[in-house]
Amino acid sequence: MIRSQLAASSTLSRLRRIAASALTPKRDHPTTTSLNRLAAVAQQISAARMAADATAASPDAAVSQRTQQPMLASQRARLQQDQSSESSDQSTPRRTMSGFFPLGYKEAAAQWWTSISSPAAERNVLSMIPYLKEATAGSNSSLLSANSGDPFGQRIWRSSMVALSGKNRALNEYSVERVGEPVDDTLVMLHGYGAGLGFFYKNFEGLSRVEGWKLYALDMLGMGNSSRPPFKVHAKDAPGKIAEAESFFVDSLEEWRKVKKIEKFTLLGHSLGGYLAVSYALKYPGHLNKLILASPVGIPEDPFAVNAAMPEPENSTMAAEFTQDQESITTPEANGNTKASGGDKNTLFNAKGKPEETGKPQRRPLPPWLVWLWDANVSPFSLVRAAGPLGPRLVSGWTSRRFNHLPPEEAQALHTYSYTLFRQRGSGEYALPYLLAPGAFARSPVINRIQNVGRQVVRPATETAPEVRETGFPIVLMYGDKDWMDVSGGFAAEEKIKARALQALLHGTPEEKRRENGSAKVVIVQRAGHHLYLDNPDEFNEILRKELEETREWGKRQRALGQS
Repeated sequence: MIRSQLAASSTLSRLRRIAASALTPKRDHPTTTSLNRLAAVAQQISAARMAADATAASPDAAVSQRTQQPMLASQRARLQQDQSSESSDQSTPRRTMSGFFPLGYKEAAAQWWTSISSPAAERNVLSMIPYLKEATAGSNSSLLSANSGDPFGQRIWRSSMVALSGKNRALNEYSVERVGEPVDDTLVMLHGYGAGLGFFYKNFEGLSRVEGWKLYALDMLGMGNSSRPPFKVHAKDAPGKIAEAESFFVDSLEEWRKVKKIEKFTLLGHSLGGYLAVSYALKYPGHLNKLILASPVGIPEDPFAVNAAMPEPENSTMAAEFTQDQESITTPEANGNTKASGGDKNTLFNAKGKPEETGKPQRRPLPPWLVWLWDANVSPFSLVRAAGPLGPRLVSGWTSRRFNHLPPEEAQALHTYSYTLFRQRGSGEYALPYLLAPGAFARSPVINRIQNVGRQVVRPATETAPEVRETGFPIVLMYGDKDWMDVSGGFAAEEKIKARALQALLHGTPEEKRRENGSAKVVIVQRAGHHLYLDNPDEFNEILRKELEETREWGKRQRALGQS
């Protein structure tokens, strides 16, 4: 028995050495070599783990227990030291990966081997939405005559791939419409970096309660379950690279709009989706009624991010995306002092310092290996793909904290959905370092462009008519009260938007003054972090329903004026 324990202890020590080597990047190795090395490490870890399990379960262990000689004092001391070290590792998160990646090796390998397809995982998540019925042939007529039990009116959903021009270009679309009602307005929802439309599953039912609206959620090109064409940037200068990376996404959104024949719509973007929503509004003016930015990335300016001659940013609040415990954010009364730290109970990314007193994540030094991977354009999803059967275990390090405030069956469905997205072929994810510097600071900060949103030329001047410009539209910036995004950037953006609206009222033409509709406001969602739409969906949905109702009333007034 003791010989088996010694063998297992030796194997566990070997596992720790392998894991440590995997976390130490080699700066002089190219990206491909690094990924190959990670794959080899994953195989070594899997083989070592299997050897440890086989040793512990071997029938020879019982035989050796009966026949072995008494241990020497030195052997006994060594065994006790190993056991003490392992016990210390378990109680100290900094010394072990098991606290950060809770899914076991066997469970991870089983998920990797039996994992369902990404569309199937998406459907499993969407099946948890109450009341909404999937549209089938003749759905409208059958639903009109049947009692669906929906207290907010009969609603149906559809899912499809919308083909775009070019090779391997299509957007995954999910839509909800109210049966028997005319569609006066349209809401389009964009997810964040590496995510998918299924993450909005807590919002589709709540937002589709508003009469007269049709809702669309899209997977951005190269992400989610949309097609994944190769991502390439041909520009040599920094502004050109930024423009190409933004166009990869916003051009496909504009083409989708034309395919669906939508003239005007309200656009909601979360995180990177919010950044790209601003880029869309600037490049393709004249199509938005309202812009809603939910915890948008890239608003404040960091001089290290915008100046290529300076080193990359050295600290950021972005670590909270991986370390924040959502349960402590959404139910702080059940977690004692975790409220003060924003629910951050992990030390992998943490720097030593004073405890936080504001309840907001603090800026922390970025680990050198993270900066190296970012600049080398090695996405976190590359690591998941390279890890093979350990991929689900790596993903569990994020999903176990991100979804732990949800019922177990929903958390499991979202974990599976996340893994099926993360393991897909890389595409749009490679745009990240062109748009954002390490720490999620924009190369082209939104704060320097936000005042021009809703102020672009819609129709150039001709010999017989002057140019026509947009006359503004409402912009809503939403943040969680425990958000790791800097809300001060949102307040600064609000001031710039309001100043531009005042300038338009003072210096615009009489017609422009009459049509002026520019405004801005910052809204804070309580008991929520960066994923505010999922942390506190009830409050998030209530805020958005009011925004949709206001937009609909404004549209009615505009149509009435147009008819008079």
